[in-house]
Amino acid sequence: MIRVESRNGEPLEKTLRRFKKRCEKEGLTKDIKKNLYYEKPSETRRRESRRLEKRIAAERAEKNR
Repeated sequence: MIRVESRNGEPLEKTLRRFKKRCEKEGLTKDIKKNLYYEKPSETRRRESRRLEKRIAAERAEKNR
């Protein structure tokens, strides 16, 4: 659980900004966006496969330089 306590005399906006940054750092917002819509398992596998192919191609391109 992410917890942020306001400091002495700190405005609420600044406290919220620190909270948002901590959520980003923990990957909470990324996880929420990922689970916002249902994705079929076949689509998940396809997306991961494409990501892997891109990574391998990038490694080959870097190796051939």
